[in-house]
Order: sequence, then structure tokens, then C-alpha cells
Amino acid sequence: MRTDRWLRLDGTANTRDLGGLPTTDGGRTFPGRILRSDNLQTLSDDDVRRLVEEVGLREVIDLRTTAEILLEGRGPLRAVPSVTHRHFTLLPERGHHTDAFAVEEDEGLELPADWVESLLPRQTAEHDRGEPPAVRSYLGYLSDRPEAVVGALRALAEGGPGVSVVHCAAGKDRTGVVCALALAVAGVAHDDIVADYAMTAEVIEEIVARLAASPTYAEDMERRDVASHTPRAETMDRVLTLLDERWGGAAAWLESHGFGPREQAALRARLRD
Repeated sequence: MRTDRWLRLDGTANTRDLGGLPTTDGGRTFPGRILRSDNLQTLSDDDVRRLVEEVGLREVIDLRTTAEILLEGRGPLRAVPSVTHRHFTLLPERGHHTDAFAVEEDEGLELPADWVESLLPRQTAEHDRGEPPAVRSYLGYLSDRPEAVVGALRALAEGGPGVSVVHCAAGKDRTGVVCALALAVAGVAHDDIVADYAMTAEVIEEIVARLAASPTYAEDMERRDVASHTPRAETMDRVLTLLDERWGGAAAWLESHGFGPREQAALRARLRD
């Protein structure tokens, strides 16, 4: 079931544990607390059983947009009463739907044909325009939707007992940024956070193949080659470096956006104790 930190499931390609990473004070993050993953829509019945009964999954933090959730439909974990779902979109959207459960239960809500236009254009800051596209995107999550980033981390800090999983579509970009901030709070070193982010490259071909099989993502997968989807270590290295230079680090950025010392201590305890 586990190979190092990977969790091998039938229905995902990029599920792994945030436990087992070294910290700057000589410790390690604790396994079996927080997982990161790609889309959970295609989990098999056996996957669900293993996640709930063996792994102890109790919470899903969904970083996809409202449109993605509606287009993909109810995932199999939504049928499990013991698993709570929370929704925090990291892309700016039109409308006021911010909770996955409410959106999925609203039978009168129809997604327009031009659903992509439900996403508001990202505003790139002047000093970020020279950065590579992926870096600009990640900085955009922080500038456009800081409340959602903080909300996702707050949910992780408050979760438990049991395991939480944070995911988006591929489990590399939106999930990568949230997990990087969580690991920074837990005391994982810069280079090890970068290495965790880059691990997704090991399974990128399978991720792309799975997303290409979904009408929601097929066009984007076909429009670009696998190499363009592959995460590069220098992307996360640059984002963390900019957080250091501009804010004094991830923890300071979080504190300036309302996720203060008490909540950071709770998140650190979730990953460390």
C-alpha cells in the first residue's frame, strides 16, 4: 500500500503522505496526518475502503473551482458520512458559491456553456511580470485568493483526529502551494519543500493521461505536451525565495493574512506531534 511516502491507489496517480520529511530542528513530520493528492473522482470502491478504514481519512480539502466540481460531479467519498468535505478555490471566480457541499446539493444550479468565463482574469503585479508563468500563477493564488489559502491551512490545522487529504486536479499546482506553506510552518527546510513539490514529476505522465480521459480537462491536456505540465524544482524554489525576500518567509506571509502564531502552532502540531 505504501512505497516510501506514496500511497498507491487504483483511482489516483499522485497521492502521497506529507509525513517523513526532515525538519530544521532534527525532527520529522509525522506520517498518517495529512495527504496530498490529485483528483479523487475516480477512486475505486477498494480505494474508498482503504482510505476510510485503513488510512483513517476523515476530511477532504478540495482546491478545485466550483465549475470543476460541478462538471466532475459527486466523487465516491461524498457517499461516506464520516468524511467531511471543505472547498477553497484558489482561482478568483464570479458568483458566491464557495462550499462544495452546498454547490453539489443545489439542483437548480446549472453551469453555463462558457463556464471558463466564470473565472475572473488574474491580475499580475507589476513586479511579478518578469517571472516565469508558473511562478506568476502561484503568486497569483497568494495575491488573488489569500483568504482561500489561509482557509485551507486553517482547515488542516483544525482537522483530526484522523487523516486529511488536500487535492486539486493534478495535485501539483494549487495543492503544491498549500502543502509548501504547511510544510514551511512545520519547520521543513526550503530544499526539502522544493523536493516534495518536484516529486510529482515522477508520475506526471499518468496524471496527464488520467485528466485527458475526463471531458473537463481533456482539451487542456491535449493542447500542451507532457513536458509543459511537468513541475520544475526551480518554480517552487523561486516562490519560496520571493516569500523570504518580500515577507520574511511563509510563516510571516501567513501571519500578515490572519493565520497567526496560535493557528500556526496548531498546524505544526498536526504535522509534528
